Order: sequence, then C-alpha cells, then structure tokens
Amino acid sequence: MLSRWWAIFWWAYLVWTVLSWTLSAEQVIVGLALSALTASVCARLGPAAGPWTLLRPRRIAALVRLAGIVVARVVVANARLSRRIWSPHIPLRSGMLIVPTGVSGDAALATVGVLTSVIVDSQLVDLDRDRRQLQYHAVWIDLAEARHNHDRINGPVERQLLRAGL
Repeated sequence: MLSRWWAIFWWAYLVWTVLSWTLSAEQVIVGLALSALTASVCARLGPAAGPWTLLRPRRIAALVRLAGIVVARVVVANARLSRRIWSPHIPLRSGMLIVPTGVSGDAALATVGVLTSVIVDSQLVDLDRDRRQLQYHAVWIDLAEARHNHDRINGPVERQLLRAGL
C-alpha cells in the first residue's frame, strides 16, 4: 500500500508541477499537500506504477521514438487538414472506421486512445474491449485502403508502446 501511495504521490506532484509551472514556496507546499491527499484517496484503488519505471534505458528510447512519431504525425495531419480547409475544391469524405487493436492493458489502451486522438486525422469515439476494436471518426476515408486502417491510424503508436513494454 505504501508503494502505491508513493507512486501516485509522485505522479500527482509531477502533474501539479507541469500545470502550475511555478516553483514558489507556496506552489510547492500546496502541490505537496494536494499530491499527498490525492495519493491517500487513490492508493486504495489498485496498483500504480511510479514515474521511476519510465527510466529504464530501453523504455526511454522507445518512448522518445513514440514521441517523435506522434509529433511528426500531428504536423502532417494538421498540414493536410489545413490544405483541405483552405482548398474548397478538395472534398471531405469523413466517416466512422472500426480498427483492430493489438494492445489490451488499460494503460496501453488509454495511451493509444489519447495519442491517436491528438492527431487530427482521426478521433477516438468508442472502444470495444471484448472484440479488441477501436472506433474512430476520420476526416478522410479512402475506401480502397479501408483494410489497412490499423497501419494508418493506430498501428505505429501501438508498435512503439509494445517496444516500450507498456
């Protein structure tokens, strides 16, 4: 129970520090108090991995590659969407796609959902854990490539998560 408390405490404090982005004495004290309260409430909910688990060299390399992939895909997707918006002759063919997923854990599914939704080409709408499928709303659907949506939408993110051991 104490290891759960410490793990949640440090995650909460890291989030507080990033969100407040201030290191005044008051901010540090309030952050420590809120993190302790959060850890006390949430430690009973189940196991939690501490931030120190990210410091394994192999995991760091995979997470850096994952960040690079996501940033590159965000830039490309934003450029494509901007081109579609500014060029009225390019039609939109939006719709819903059901894509299989290769991950099953709660953390991995949440990470895939959040990271793929940051990329504006597709936004996660629903998750079917039993069938291991994700449903996305996509800006452009190419019917000829419909069978390869896993490789286009969530495949690159899932492969990096599996390399990171998540």
